[in-house]
Amino acid sequence: MALIGNIIWFVFGGFFMALGWYLCGLLMFISIIGIPWGRSCFMLGGFCLWPFGREVVNRKWVTGKDDIGTGVLGLLGNIIWFLCGGWLLAIGHLASALLCFLTIIGIPFGLQHIKLVGATLAPVGKTVVQRAG
Repeated sequence: MALIGNIIWFVFGGFFMALGWYLCGLLMFISIIGIPWGRSCFMLGGFCLWPFGREVVNRKWVTGKDDIGTGVLGLLGNIIWFLCGGWLLAIGHLASALLCFLTIIGIPFGLQHIKLVGATLAPVGKTVVQRAG
């Protein structure tokens, strides 16, 4: 089912959403200061391509140790991200989710947008993994 969901998602907007995240990531990489946010944009871009069967988790849970993105600097980076526009992206995904929830067939896609809302609010220090089960 995840494969079918991913194909439908890709055709009906996932590709363009991912392109938007990749473009944002490239813009972030122009400056050295923006690299942590650029890395997060590329991670979310990949997640936007194929979200079904995957989830965004804290990188510390995967590696078992803190790194620069999962510690205090990662928290600071997420605060800056949120204040500089992350909340706007989250509102966009939330609005898309609500529109998807209007139809029965759109509910799984709305749930993917909800996952993207959470990832959009605080992307630094996160990674994408295959969902267990």
